[in-house]
Amino acid sequence: MEEGATTRTLLLEPKLENSDDHGGVVVLTTSDHESSSTISFILVLSTLVATCGSYTFGNGVGYSSPAESGIEDELGLTTAEYSIFGSILTLGAMLGAMFSGKIADFIGRRSAMGVSEILCILGWLAILFSKDAWWLDLGRFLVGCGIGVLSYVVPVYIAEISPKNVRGAFVSLSQLMIGFGQALTFLIGSLVNWRTLALIGIIPCLLHLLGLFLIPESPRWLVKHGRIKDFESVLQFLRGENADISQEAADIKEYTENVRLISEDGILCLFQRKYVHPIKVGVGLMVFQQFGGLNGFTFYTSAIFESAGFSSSLGTMAAAVVQIPMTVVGVLLVDRCGRRPLLMISVAGTCLGCFLTGFSFFLQDLHGGKELIMILVLIGVLVFLGSFQLGMAGIPWVIMSEIFPTNIMVSAGSLVTFASWFGSWIVSATFNFSFEWSSAGTFFIFSGICGVGILFIAKLVPETKGRALEEIQTHTLQ
Repeated sequence: MEEGATTRTLLLEPKLENSDDHGGVVVLTTSDHESSSTISFILVLSTLVATCGSYTFGNGVGYSSPAESGIEDELGLTTAEYSIFGSILTLGAMLGAMFSGKIADFIGRRSAMGVSEILCILGWLAILFSKDAWWLDLGRFLVGCGIGVLSYVVPVYIAEISPKNVRGAFVSLSQLMIGFGQALTFLIGSLVNWRTLALIGIIPCLLHLLGLFLIPESPRWLVKHGRIKDFESVLQFLRGENADISQEAADIKEYTENVRLISEDGILCLFQRKYVHPIKVGVGLMVFQQFGGLNGFTFYTSAIFESAGFSSSLGTMAAAVVQIPMTVVGVLLVDRCGRRPLLMISVAGTCLGCFLTGFSFFLQDLHGGKELIMILVLIGVLVFLGSFQLGMAGIPWVIMSEIFPTNIMVSAGSLVTFASWFGSWIVSATFNFSFEWSSAGTFFIFSGICGVGILFIAKLVPETKGRALEEIQTHTLQ
């Protein structure tokens, strides 16, 4: 260790003091002058290739809106049949999420991304050549299965290869690519027909598959499966030829071995008392992410604007424009300001956005001024979407990839991803009914849920900025 370097302890018990005598507690010591500060070309390339999966995610989610009129006209689908086509994506994603952890653990993070993209390609081909609703639904379901796995494995892979000082920003890039995929799909969909749009959807899948041959496997997955030589060579490759990885490699190996001795992975393992806190944080963030009204705003943007008397095309364009810059701001700030402050600001903004949208419909029920209603609903929707992209869109996935110990990552990660997609399905399936019941009431409920989310984050969510994964995972067990 270099002279003058400060040290930290990564414990498997709640004891943080630096001391030579730790009473039998396993202690991992890391130096501030470690290899994790290195950002190499291959690290950047690996991150960018992985985020191609996030673009596929956004592409799949964004397809149904611009394709709706073309599919209904050509294939004669009713509104109910097209609603099934749109929502079956989330059912496929739920199935993919259930098995995402097992797949990623059994065949590796890189191979899991490859399998996901193959499922997406098959899905897009089924949509491209479909002659009736059955083939459309099958294709949409397969795309959902693929992105269900991608939604888990992409942030986990990026977190496992990234240095702690840029981990948050690198993982948040996945959310930026999701938003970019949605926006570009909407733009292209306004220029081409639905079959051409499905064909274009295959391109990023193929690019991702080819890119996977250029990047290494996750070093933490390699060490977990006993491939120590491969682990050390991959870690050196990721950190750079001249980087000193000895301390980081020792920390990862020792932590992985000690966690392996605690227990094996499995759903029943998650019910142990020591895992309650990380499970509560991971699932809780996904619950507030989805039940705060996300799919109501994203899937039914046009309907919201039309109901308020505002131009749906203009409103949708404004909504698309505001999301990408706010996502970029979130990526730039996540490793500077920290996870908790951005989450607090983000959820507070979504709470305000829901309230303003609900208030606009409340005024409409009272027959208030039409211009005021249109202005309020535009501001409300843009505030919600912009605030959401700032933090709640990506940071829950960052934290999910950070807080779970290696021995429960498979089951816990799958559970959290499933919770996200289940919430997505519930909101998308019930929004039309609740909106017809009470437009104002629906958004006031969303606002209340976001308000509770602020308290949840303030009370339970840990700050993980600038901390090694092993340190974060140790502290969640306390």
